[in-house]
Amino acid sequence: MKNIKRFITVLLCAALLTGTFTACGGQNKDSQATDDQVTDDLGGQTPEPENGSDRNGGEEAQGSSGDAGGQTDSSQEETALQIPEVSIEPSEVPDTEAFRFVRDMKIGWNLGNTFDAINDSGQGNEMDLETAWCGVMTTKDMIDDLKEAGFNSVRVPVSWHNHVDEDYRISEAWLDRVQEVVDYVYDNGMYVILNIHHDNSESFMYPDSAHLEQSVKYVTTIWEQLCQRFGDYDEHLIFECMNEPRLVGSQYEWWINAGAEECKDAISCINEINQEFVNTVRVGGGSNLNRYLMIPGYDASPDGALNDGFMLPTDAEGVENRLIVSVHAYTPYNFALQADGESGSKSEFDSDSAGSVSDIKSFMDRLYKKFISNGIPVVIGEFGARDKGQNTQARIDYATYYIAAARARGMSCFWWDNNAFTGTGENFGLYYRRSGRFLYPDIVTGLMKYAD
Repeated sequence: MKNIKRFITVLLCAALLTGTFTACGGQNKDSQATDDQVTDDLGGQTPEPENGSDRNGGEEAQGSSGDAGGQTDSSQEETALQIPEVSIEPSEVPDTEAFRFVRDMKIGWNLGNTFDAINDSGQGNEMDLETAWCGVMTTKDMIDDLKEAGFNSVRVPVSWHNHVDEDYRISEAWLDRVQEVVDYVYDNGMYVILNIHHDNSESFMYPDSAHLEQSVKYVTTIWEQLCQRFGDYDEHLIFECMNEPRLVGSQYEWWINAGAEECKDAISCINEINQEFVNTVRVGGGSNLNRYLMIPGYDASPDGALNDGFMLPTDAEGVENRLIVSVHAYTPYNFALQADGESGSKSEFDSDSAGSVSDIKSFMDRLYKKFISNGIPVVIGEFGARDKGQNTQARIDYATYYIAAARARGMSCFWWDNNAFTGTGENFGLYYRRSGRFLYPDIVTGLMKYAD
């Protein structure tokens, strides 16, 4: 592989404003952050701060939702950033309808920290959860902005358990609002993924034998209702069984021990839940018989799909090539996801460096060998690189290389955007929803460079 970098000049506009900050995503109107503090957080880019949480619902130090202050031209600075040229020999990808479908998804964006937000205190208005972590209601203009920028798909993660009764019947108001936002995407001619997100708990869905009967009932009851509501939507709507199924709270929550009986049991239970999901959707009426479905392995990691125990479900009779392996890969971990300042964390990534790209190349090659070369599509439903002290150049290199590598192997990818930009949490935000603009347009340029 040969990489040649060319330089482009990107004008980064900085605006000054006054914001308020507190830990755990709450608002603290008594504590004022100075303009300089906010400006330092974003290297000159200063949105009004937002509520937020990390990608798995663990809220960290985040901003509160305030009003934008005035902008000043005197704070503008010109920074030279590099968009790398990446040359990767394309792998042979099956010329089937399913792979053309995945190809047409192009590149996607996650509406993170929105409908996936949860509150298990039992208090508050359920409809407030949409803004509880991100601070902003989703609008059609936001989705229009994404399409204009080149995104052709949006993943809409949804947590349902705060919105169901004892029989797992979904609140009409919540389902109506989810449908409204799904329609923003669908009516734009874009692809949209709908899923079950932060419902992985022993009270709802938990992948072990002790909770399997309950888990199957929960998952199938949710999908029965979604099939009924969205049955007339065509293939631009994709259903994803569940998000990162795993043994939450155990020593194996984020890794697989192939020899551990708990892991073997969890993998088997996930296979069974996935099968029941497919069975449920296929009898759901309308377009659900032939709808594309995304299937995760344990914790949706590459290893969760690559381990010998993972099995794709058997599809309905007469339905072929409509199952897609669902993978999440914040790879390499020490650059993309690990917190800045932790032992081993890295803030640098160079698309010219074999050391930087080796982990990406490795897991994508393994997915290609097991699935793609055998006619099974793969979609990377979550990836991204959190900001580490405004390491924007490294994130540009990462975004550009990652998409180039995935597309060369026939995969489409979705950036995780949690609308988080300041504080010490997982700042994956690219599109600042309150003002409707990309704060890192250069990263978006890198994402789009090889997306077609």
